[in-house]
Amino acid sequence: MNKSVKKIAIVGPESTGKSTLTQQLARQYHSPWVAEYARYYCAALNGPCTLQDEMNMFHGQVALEDSVLASTEKDLVFCDTTFLTVKIWTDHLFGETPQLVLDALHARPYDLYLLMDIDLPWEEDPLRDFPDLREHFMQVWHRELQNLQANYVVVSGTNDRFAHAVAAVDHFLQM
Repeated sequence: MNKSVKKIAIVGPESTGKSTLTQQLARQYHSPWVAEYARYYCAALNGPCTLQDEMNMFHGQVALEDSVLASTEKDLVFCDTTFLTVKIWTDHLFGETPQLVLDALHARPYDLYLLMDIDLPWEEDPLRDFPDLREHFMQVWHRELQNLQANYVVVSGTNDRFAHAVAAVDHFLQM
């Protein structure tokens, strides 16, 4: 594995274009990307999500990311969300986050977070749950990233979102 690889996480509330933007950025920079494990996991759920399901998604996201990092020779990887989402969802759904997830937040940092703004219209999806809580979750994302003292940029725009994201990545890479 390339030890100097930079990890850029594309994060934010539901229906903000994270997956699309992650793939666009990976193409733009000729770099690999890590898919959102929870999307695959939740698609197979037959009932309400449990705390164990959230932990399974945590382990799956970490394993998927480690797999991509281990197999790349590139110095840049884009991550379609991160396991920080598990913290946000477990806090919201269960009122707490397992210690394993809390410990990993500092042990597995990202070099840059692109926080997707909620200025895109909501798109229905059977895996999305809270169209009326987008502002709440945007505030939660800000708070969580600030608590991590993370390097992050809010990416807004309906027609120029990709251009704003590229500008943020270019600025980061020039630092």
